[in-house]
Amino acid sequence: MTIKEGNSTIAIRMYDGEDFMESLKTACKNYKIESAVFSGIGMFRSVEIGYWNGHEYVKRVFDGLSEIVSLQGNISVTEKEGDIVIHVHTAIALHDYSVVGGHLVNAVMYNGEIFIERLHNISLLRKDESTGLKGLNPA
Repeated sequence: MTIKEGNSTIAIRMYDGEDFMESLKTACKNYKIESAVFSGIGMFRSVEIGYWNGHEYVKRVFDGLSEIVSLQGNISVTEKEGDIVIHVHTAIALHDYSVVGGHLVNAVMYNGEIFIERLHNISLLRKDESTGLKGLNPA
């Protein structure tokens, strides 16, 4: 992973075989990012996507190269523990040109270009909700 920090934007280049979530968490820790939005393009080598059915995530793994059609999310912290939470949605194009998408659970990169935009004077906190999810609460 290669990282360059600007005024409020952080550009990340991810390489073949890197774990997307772990790499992004490492960047957040190293650059003290607790409140941000991000987007990206590139390709996954393998990706696990989930769909929330109202009770749990129904997950599916897509192995093999896929093109990232959309990748966007936010970075926040849990209210009590202060742990980094990365919430990502993605859409990917498969070899047959079909497109699938949902909540990104995990992914192994083939290549990626990620841009993180810090949110100044806005705290993003995650709180437990009755839905079973941790809801985003801007403060």
